[in-house]
Amino acid sequence: MFQDREHAARRLAKRLERYRGQHPLILAIPRGAVPMARLIASHLDGEMDVVLVRKLRAPLNEELAVGAIDENGGSYIADYAARMGANAEYLEREKLRQLETLKRRREAYTPLRPAINPAGRVVIVVDDGLATGFTMIAALHAVRAGNPARLVCAVPVAPPDTLIEVRRHADEVLCLETPSDFQAVGQYYAAFPQVEDAEVIRLLGEA
Repeated sequence: MFQDREHAARRLAKRLERYRGQHPLILAIPRGAVPMARLIASHLDGEMDVVLVRKLRAPLNEELAVGAIDENGGSYIADYAARMGANAEYLEREKLRQLETLKRRREAYTPLRPAINPAGRVVIVVDDGLATGFTMIAALHAVRAGNPARLVCAVPVAPPDTLIEVRRHADEVLCLETPSDFQAVGQYYAAFPQVEDAEVIRLLGEA
């Protein structure tokens, strides 16, 4: 469906044209969405930053998310977490582990300034795709606490059932493709290389 992240970002930017002139704040979920947010912010004459969230991993399967947490400690827990072995004690330990990672990322990504204040602004939270949607939901919760005027979720691809849940947490959800046979985000990109921290730091510095 998409050649690469730039192709996806350009398609999203066209669909977000109505926010040009409102100086929107484009927040990327690192790391994959950072190059996308940079392009979208440039197209909309907006401002770019990151919203830092991490998935909470299942005890016996680190690839399986049982929730997500933002850098301020706000969390979203899946209703099946306990069935996967993620009891309250485990979740507290996992939250602390992920908070340490988020702290290191914030220090590396924006060492000379705090996160940009979303209050009173149109805020568009971008990711390169959703699977469970947990990290996006955690990101939306974190941004909502900052009292934006309008909160938008913008992604290229996601499964339909995930979007049903995500729509409860945003004022608007823009998703370009919603395949019913969704398996993983990467399968919808011809090129889907990993985005490294060095590129994130460079793009934020330029922004």
